[in-house]
Amino acid sequence: MVVDEVSDETVDRLFHALADTTRRDILRRCVRGELSVSRLAEAYPMSFAAVQKHVAVLERAGLVTKQRSGREQLVRTDPDAVGRARQALDELESAWRGRVDRMARLLAKDPETEENDTTEGPER
Repeated sequence: MVVDEVSDETVDRLFHALADTTRRDILRRCVRGELSVSRLAEAYPMSFAAVQKHVAVLERAGLVTKQRSGREQLVRTDPDAVGRARQALDELESAWRGRVDRMARLLAKDPETEENDTTEGPER
């Protein structure tokens, strides 16, 4: 199975959403089960509107979905979202590992050894 690269815009939204403690906590709570925004708001020392804004950031990042049920907005996590975040991190890790490996190969070459191999002996 070939997986497309995650776009920079998607990665930016994911990590912006995950950068906040409250949003990560909302995500953890919703992984356990669907919760209404009003129920989520009870858990935080902030206004209902502030919690709604946090949920909106998570929704724009694709980490949660909202569904209206009567008068309530129910929030649930998107299980595929964690996979997108993992894929983005895997791509970054792969790029950096390649860079580190290239640096290690360059550093493994001892310039003094190479210089001595080309001269006829130590200069004094």
